[in-house]
Amino acid sequence: MKKYRYVLFDLDGTLVDSGEGITRSVEFALAHFGIFPASREELFCFIGPPLVDSFMRFYGFSRERAGEAADIYRSRYRVKGVHENKVYPGIPELLESLVNAGFSPVLATSKPEVFANVVLEDTGLKRYFRFIAGAELDDAEGRKRKLRLKKDEVIAYALEQLGAEPASALMVGDREHDILGAKANGVDSVGVLFGFGSRGELEEAGADYIAERPGDVLRICLENGGTV
Repeated sequence: MKKYRYVLFDLDGTLVDSGEGITRSVEFALAHFGIFPASREELFCFIGPPLVDSFMRFYGFSRERAGEAADIYRSRYRVKGVHENKVYPGIPELLESLVNAGFSPVLATSKPEVFANVVLEDTGLKRYFRFIAGAELDDAEGRKRKLRLKKDEVIAYALEQLGAEPASALMVGDREHDILGAKANGVDSVGVLFGFGSRGELEEAGADYIAERPGDVLRICLENGGTV
């Protein structure tokens, strides 16, 4: 039987609905290049994956141009977008229950760590987390060196800092990169359906469990770990 101790959580689309802040900031960046999407829903694909990769993948930008777009995005996001979040119903109760049951919630997000801390402070969720692992900011200065950006790198960093074995951790996220990042580290995963991914995306990526609501995440954890 599995015995999880650490529950690693994605942030955007898993703990909070960050759609407004992210998509409005992407719109702001694209407008600089004369690109005007028909709707913000078209930009939901930016929620979760590393930002520079998304500009390259979805709009065909070169890495240099994607880096410029990311800088423009952040000029709005750090002032407005980082505060445009709504906690999903049931998430505070889930985190409280996990702590009370002996689990250690850990944040593992591809969002730059500096912004992740602001979101957790704003929403009152920070107090539940044993450790916060995020991406390093891929700004103009940071691009001069190798950075921690992708989900598998963030998960590996979290495990290393915690001194945790992969078998003791469970990754919870709403997109395929959460699941694939977990698999790359030998970590089991839960795909949640209340975020921005789909059941098909999560099952194809190889999620070990599927959760339709936060209460399902708690049930999965209690059936496979905890101390009470």
